[in-house]
Amino acid sequence: MKTFIAGHNGMVGSAIARHINKPFIFAEKSELDLENQNQVVSFFEKHRPDTVILCAAKVGGIHANNQYRADFIYTNLQIQNNIIHSSYKYGVKKLLFLGSSCIYPKFSKQPIKEEYLLSSELEQTNEPYAIAKIAGLKMCESYHRQYGCNFVSVMPTNLYGPKDKFDANNSHVLPALIRKFHEGKINKSPFVQVWGTGEAKREFMYVDDMAKACIHILENVSAKDIYSQGISQINVGIGEDISIKELACKIADTVGYTGEIRFDTSKPDGTPRKLLDITRLNNLGFKSETDLSTGLKITYEWFLKNII
Repeated sequence: MKTFIAGHNGMVGSAIARHINKPFIFAEKSELDLENQNQVVSFFEKHRPDTVILCAAKVGGIHANNQYRADFIYTNLQIQNNIIHSSYKYGVKKLLFLGSSCIYPKFSKQPIKEEYLLSSELEQTNEPYAIAKIAGLKMCESYHRQYGCNFVSVMPTNLYGPKDKFDANNSHVLPALIRKFHEGKINKSPFVQVWGTGEAKREFMYVDDMAKACIHILENVSAKDIYSQGISQINVGIGEDISIKELACKIADTVGYTGEIRFDTSKPDGTPRKLLDITRLNNLGFKSETDLSTGLKITYEWFLKNII
C-alpha cells in the first residue's frame, strides 16, 4: 500500500509523516506543482498511490485571507480539484481531505455541529478560503455519491505547533503572537499590540494530536460511515476554547514578555467564536492529549531553534 501525503513539508503534513505507520510517497514543490493539472496527472499515473492525504493548502490569518482573497480561492481550488479528480481517475482506494473550521457560519450556534454547515452566511474576512474548502469537501462527497469513491473529509479546528508560519502580519493568530511577544521581549518594547478586542474565542489543537486524529479516522472511518449520517465531514478539535486575550497572556508568559498587552480595536476580531462539537470524534475513540500550555512551550522552543 502506497500513501501519498500532499503537503508533506507543511505543519500538518510533516506531523502526519511523523506518526504514520506505513511507507509514504511525496514530492517536493520543485518536482510537482500541485496547481498544475498535467503535472498532477502524470504523478498519479506514474506512482499509483493507494491512499492520499490531502494536507496541501494556501493558509494564513485574518490579514492574509482578507488581503489576498483571489490567491486563496484560486490556489486552494486548483490543488483540490487536481488531486481529488486524479485520485478518482487512478483508482485511489481512500482519500482524506483536510478542511478548516472556517467553513462554518460566522454566527453559528456553539459548539458547532457538522450539521451546521451552509446554514447561514460565512465570515467575510476569510470567505474565499472557506468557499474553497467547502468545495473540496463537497467534491469528496459528490465523487462518493456518483462514483463510490472512499473519499473522507475532516474539519480541524485552529492548529499550531512545529513548522507553523510565524509571520507577525500574515500568519494565524497563535504563531503571529509568538513572534510579536518574542520580538517585544528582545527589543524591550513597553507594549505589544494585538489585533481586535481580545474577546473573540478560539479553539487550539496541537498539530501532532491532529495528525494522530487523521490517522485514526483514516484507519477506522469510511466515506459511507459519514455520508449515511447526512453530513459531509467530521470535526476534529479538543472541545475547549479560550479568548484571544487569555491566549495572549498565556503566550506572553511562555515567551517571558513582561510588558503591557494592548488591543487594537480598529482591527477585526473575525468570527466571534468557533468551538467545534467533537462528539463524533470522541465516539470513534479518539481524544486529544496535549494541553495548551505544553503545546505552547514545545512550539516556542521549536521557534527559537528553527526561526530565530
